[in-house]
Formats: sequence, structure tokens, C-alpha cells
Amino acid sequence: MFSTTKILIATQHGKEQVMQPLLEQELGLECFVNQSFDTDVLGTFSGEVEREDGVIETLRKKCNLAMEVHNFTLAIATEGSFGAHPSLFFAAANDELVMLLDKENNIEVIARTLSLETNYNTAEITTELNLIEFSEQAKFPSHAIILQSSLKNAEFLFKGITNKEDLISSFKIIKEKYPFVFVSTDMRAMFNPTRMKVIQETTKKVIQKLKSLCPSCNFPGFDVVEVISGLRCSQCRLPTKSTLSHLYTCKKCAFSETKMYPNLIEQEDPMYCNYCNP
Repeated sequence: MFSTTKILIATQHGKEQVMQPLLEQELGLECFVNQSFDTDVLGTFSGEVEREDGVIETLRKKCNLAMEVHNFTLAIATEGSFGAHPSLFFAAANDELVMLLDKENNIEVIARTLSLETNYNTAEITTELNLIEFSEQAKFPSHAIILQSSLKNAEFLFKGITNKEDLISSFKIIKEKYPFVFVSTDMRAMFNPTRMKVIQETTKKVIQKLKSLCPSCNFPGFDVVEVISGLRCSQCRLPTKSTLSHLYTCKKCAFSETKMYPNLIEQEDPMYCNYCNP
């Protein structure tokens, strides 16, 4: 599939724990972990460095810059975003993307997982009681916490806190000088087992896409480029917004193929029809 069997995992946050076994077992690749390129220069969750580009471009930069430093042609990286779910507005979500980039063969495969499985949270607190309540909701101490004196250019910034003594002492240091303390869940993968599971799930999706070969030229990454709605209602037979088909396109030879009924249903329930259930 690749012109090399060596792949660089572009991370400094322990993501190889879940990515390496999958890449070795499923693709037969020899994994190496980035040791020299500081991935935090592209953005940090705690606000020291703002992410300047969109997620896809940041992923591409992370792969390319790490490959240049380590002299690799094959790399994989992840980028996560956290906040309100786009449709369930009162629920937090982990929007995780994984990119595998092969410079030799010009292959770029991306997979995404939008997961409600996250402990993501932030708050502005004034008391130790507030802090303890936050920590209990954040799955502390198995999941780390960040305390800081301000959201940007913080005088005090304590990251990766995983025990109660450090949590309380760090809070007191900030509270002595500031009226509020900003507390947040540490979303770096090595401090967040819940996010690590989402990264594992998304890596599996990348591997599945790589194993999808073009029927015309056998090039890997034969993937969905368009989701087409219009599945007909079983009652009125009018088209609904539900998925009718997926359009697959090869990145190498541009061969395209439409696959009907990807969700394995040929008609939609009337409850999802705008005409039958307006």
C-alpha cells in the first residue's frame, strides 16, 4: 500500500498508546513517535498558543513539519476540538480528526468522530468547594485538570494536575492574587483517557478508509466525497432529507461510483418526513 513501512506518529501527548497497535496490526507499519517537533507551536488548549488555521490545515502542517524534522514520508496525526455539540446545544462534544499523509504517493486520508463521550468543561470559580465540585464532575483524578489566572497570557498556569494536594495548593496560589480562578479539564490525550478512546475510534476509521480500494486502479482511500439525501418516505413516497446514497471518488484516477442505501434502508419512516410529519 505504501512505498515505506515506517510511519511517524506526530504527537507529543502519548497518542501512540492507542494508535501504534492499530497501525502495526492492521497495516503492518513500523511506528516511530515524534521526539523533536514541538506540536504545541500549532496551538494549545490552555491558550498559550492560539490555533491560527482550520483543523484540516493544522493537521496537514503537523504531519508535514514533523516529517521534515524526522525525514519521514509517511505520518499520522490527530487534532481535537471541544465545545458545544452542533445540534445538542447543552451537551459538550469532542470533535476529533485523524489524518494519515503519504507524501510519496500523494495520499491524504482523513476521518472524523463527533463524540458526546467527553468530560470537557470550563468554569470561573472563587472557592475550594466550587473546585471540588468541578473536579468530581471532570472524572478527576483519572482525568487531569488545568488551573490558570487568566485565559490568555496567564501569570499562573498549572497543567496536568492529577492529585488533590496539587489541585488545592495551585488554587490557593492563584487565589491569593486574583479574585477568580479559571479551571478547565485538561484535554491533552495523555491526561484524558476519555479522549484517548475517541482517538482510537477515529484511527480505526482511517484504517478502514485506507483498506477501501478503488475498483478501477486499486489505489487506497476510495472514499465518500458527497452524501446525497432524498430517501423516499414509505408512506407518501416523497423524498426526505435522509441519506439516499454516497458518492465515492478515487483521489488518483478520479473514478466515481454511487452506492445506494448506505444505511441499509430503502425507505424512510414517515416520522422523519417533512410532509407526513411537518
